[in-house]
This record gives sequence, structure tokens and C-alpha cells, in this order.
Amino acid sequence: MAVTDDAITRIKAMILAGDLAPGDRLPPEKELGERLGLSRSSMREAVKALEVIRVLDVRQGDGTYVSSLEPALLVEAISFVVDLHVDRSVIQLFEVRRILEGAAARLAASHITPDQLAALHEHLTSAPVTDDVEQLVQHDLMFHSQLVAASGNSYLAALIDSLSTSTVRARMWRGVTQKGAVARTLEEHRSILAAVEAADTQLAEALAVAHISGVEGWLKGQVA
Repeated sequence: MAVTDDAITRIKAMILAGDLAPGDRLPPEKELGERLGLSRSSMREAVKALEVIRVLDVRQGDGTYVSSLEPALLVEAISFVVDLHVDRSVIQLFEVRRILEGAAARLAASHITPDQLAALHEHLTSAPVTDDVEQLVQHDLMFHSQLVAASGNSYLAALIDSLSTSTVRARMWRGVTQKGAVARTLEEHRSILAAVEAADTQLAEALAVAHISGVEGWLKGQVA
């Protein structure tokens, strides 16, 4: 293991053990390096790497702190990598979404609160009734975001949101080129919500998987 990787692993271990909590200030580099038996240079590189992935927050003139470690913050690095991938790789994003959103829908059917259910119903009621693709995509993003939030798993929700926004162009492309895409999307959303409301975990998962698979299958046909 490289010295820098070792330093990263040891800082991570301190966080997992509770020696460093969100918002805590790290000891000075020299002191922390001596405590962990590592050089200041390796500590410095480790801190830089952990800052990039938002685990640490380096404040000039103040010190280095553990970030909030909130899911939305930590998945920013994943979102950055996803944004750099184009062409056929977007199909792989849909494959991942299919797996994760099926699981999220299943969890939502068990964990959704009355307020979350009411918000989803309200959102569907106010959905666009025209073939305005831009409005449809905005509705689609919001529906999926609210649905995965209802799973009760904030890490899963944050990860799915980061992937979902990276497939916007493909969804708009489908909306423009595929006849009936708007009506089909809204009907599938209503079916998923009905299964969630009925606490039918298996049906909610199956419908969510089928919903994502529809876009995925269409996209494969476009880039083949």
C-alpha cells in the first residue's frame, strides 16, 4: 500500500471509530503525523485527497475539519465522474438506475410517510398535460427524487439523485423522438405510486424496474 493510501486509511479509521466526528477539527499535520507514525508529506497528500471527495474541509488560516459527511455532499465526487462519461456509457447509468430505483421503490412501499405520499399525489396532479418535453423531464426528475427520498435511506436517495440528473439529455431525447412518451411516463408514475401507497413492495419494485427499463431499452436501440 502506498504511504499516502495508508494515511487515508488511517484517517478514515479514526472517523469510523468516532475519534473524529463531523465538524471536528483535525490536529495539526505534524501532530497527526506523529500520532499515526506517518510523514508530514504523506499526511498532506492524504488530506488533499480527502478534501477532493468532500470528507475533509480545509479552511485557509483556520485548519482542517471533518465535513458534515452528509450523503449529498459525499456523492458529489461520484456525480463529477458520471458527468465526464458520454455516449454508450449513459446506458450503463440507466442499468445502475434500474437496479437502485427498483430497490428504492420497494423500500418506499414500506417506509413512505403520509406527508411524502401526499406530496407525490400533489406532484402527479400538477403534472404537465401537454407534450412539452422540458416540463415532462422536470416532472420526471422531481417524481423520482421524491420517491427515492421516501425510501428512508438518505445515502441511496443521494446516490440515485446524482445519477438521475446525469441522464436528463437522454430522457429529453426520448421525449422528443418517441411518440406518446409524455402520456406513458405519467401513467407509469401513477402505477408506481399506487403500488407504493398499497404497500405492495414487490409490485412497486417491479414497476420501477420496468419504468427505467423502458427508457434503457429505447436508448439501446438508438445507439446500436
